[in-house]
Amino acid sequence: MGNWQQLSPSTLHRLDMGVAYGLTDVGTVRDANQDNFFIAPDIGLVVVADGMGGHEAGEIASADAITLLHGFIQAVRSDLPPGMQDATQDATMRAMITLHDAVEFANERMYQTNRANHQADGAGMGTTLTGMWQEASHGPLFIFHVGDSRLYCFRHGRLNQLTRDQTLYQQALEAGMREPLPARNLLLQALGPAPGIKPDLQTQAMAPGDVYLLCSDGLYGNSTPEAIAGILARATRDNLPQCCADLVAMAKRDGSRDNITAVLVRCHD
Repeated sequence: MGNWQQLSPSTLHRLDMGVAYGLTDVGTVRDANQDNFFIAPDIGLVVVADGMGGHEAGEIASADAITLLHGFIQAVRSDLPPGMQDATQDATMRAMITLHDAVEFANERMYQTNRANHQADGAGMGTTLTGMWQEASHGPLFIFHVGDSRLYCFRHGRLNQLTRDQTLYQQALEAGMREPLPARNLLLQALGPAPGIKPDLQTQAMAPGDVYLLCSDGLYGNSTPEAIAGILARATRDNLPQCCADLVAMAKRDGSRDNITAVLVRCHD
């Protein structure tokens, strides 16, 4: 397993927005887990990363990206004067800029590490990075996304995918290309391999009882949206550990050959 360490324990975490729980599993085929997740109740941050690269590089990449992003956001927050963390329009713009800069910062540091290790552009360790951040306790969710991990929202019995896979496969689908389509795992961008990065950023107003699922492609790749929705429909404040275990079991049953990570957030009713 190398030096892989799970960044957040698989325990219930209480955030301003609700309750969160995460589970990551090496899966049925791989001998190492290159996924990681992080739940930071103190700043309302929830993140999933799916690393890639040669020997141990993927597990280093996913942990580094999360740690760098978290450190950057924490530093910006601690520099704010008291009373600035409110839910005004200025605060929304500032939060979006902070997230954008945090992702860029993490990418820059990881790219420099790749260069120091004599990796060519486009090579070396890399990782997806998808997450949500509630900056102000009654403010909106800020969503950030690079790669093909996913964020779903289950609301009023309907499952919505909030992120768009940044893959050649998705691009080909949207362009109306016919078979044979590219392999599903060819990323258009990831943190680490290239000097520049363009994270997808959006805001989302939360509703009481929302269930959010952050997951790696090992979770959704072989399963149907209906199967995922069926598990999220049962999610309550108290059974998130069981629901995460059910999601991992579903992915294995459906033939996933990758690491599998599921993080659930159940908003207050």
